[in-house]
Amino acid sequence: MSVNAAIVGTGFMAWVHAEALARIGVSVTGMVGSSPERAAAADIARPYNDLAEMLADDRVDAVHICSPNHLHHEQSLAALRAGKHVICEKPLAMTPSQARELCDVATELGLVNAVCFIQRYYPLCQEAASRVRAGSVGAVRLITGNYLQDWLAKDTDWNWRLDPELGGSLRVVGDIGSHWLDLVSFISGQRVEAVMADLTTLIPHRLRPRESVGTFAQTTSAREPTAVTTEDVAGMLLRFDGGARGVLALSQISPGRKNHLSFEVNGSEASLSWGAENPERLWIGHRDGPNEIQLRDTGDYPIGHAQGYPDTFKALFRTVYAAIDSGKSPEAPGFPTFVDGLEQVLIGEAIADSARRGQWVTVSR
Repeated sequence: MSVNAAIVGTGFMAWVHAEALARIGVSVTGMVGSSPERAAAADIARPYNDLAEMLADDRVDAVHICSPNHLHHEQSLAALRAGKHVICEKPLAMTPSQARELCDVATELGLVNAVCFIQRYYPLCQEAASRVRAGSVGAVRLITGNYLQDWLAKDTDWNWRLDPELGGSLRVVGDIGSHWLDLVSFISGQRVEAVMADLTTLIPHRLRPRESVGTFAQTTSAREPTAVTTEDVAGMLLRFDGGARGVLALSQISPGRKNHLSFEVNGSEASLSWGAENPERLWIGHRDGPNEIQLRDTGDYPIGHAQGYPDTFKALFRTVYAAIDSGKSPEAPGFPTFVDGLEQVLIGEAIADSARRGQWVTVSR
């Protein structure tokens, strides 16, 4: 491709973005970290001194925001105002007003914008969405599932996401729940209309390392006791605007579950079930005939050659950079945009409000 990218952030997600960009042939001119030294130590691309230097580089067409959550709004806004297309990790922003501002500015300037809800890009999730749209599932009645992890299951586990000043007041919901909610809305074609949520912090005190710890990383650094206020687990009932009902469980403290995102969609004619830890199989359930297992038969690799998490970023970035290469944001983007990022911020606000009030809350729009 004839466009160039730059990356903000030096952690796990920055590495994932850089690797996917290399695989689709997009050049990375450089990256910005919390300091030039930290950016250089990441050894991903040449370091800029700061964000202003990156944004002043006329070679940079698109900026990938892979920094901690509290910086997403400020950095995305600066990139847009510098005339750069923006690909942002979720959450798009910490508040609805911030997310709306980014949507408005991106629209006003006609710039391509995307949020990395990459679960949509597993081939069998695309297949599930196609089956729902084609009517083979019938009317969607019930959507159930979970997203379970174990990387924060011990009181010695720590990451910046546990700090609400950096990660936001919602942790499990914002970090992994937003992926599930975006995915099932994409597949079902229905938006979350109202929620009834319970949020719980089951490890209220953790031993925080005195040095920074990367995502999924461990450390032997000296530690100090720290109170935790963000949720370890979440459970919720969902109402969708097309009439479907939903049940969702989320956790980052479930031993043995590494990245267990799963969903089941029950329609009037058939059911669909899929899980990210076994992404090559889609279960199709029937009332009056034998159930089926569909293996992946599309994508970049032959059947039987596993296609997984890194490939979802490659698939997303292909569609985004095709739009960037055209020079303008498409009228009907085929990828998740800032509008989808705003949607998850609004759902998150409703979830937090529901948990505080102990009752159903309608998602504001």
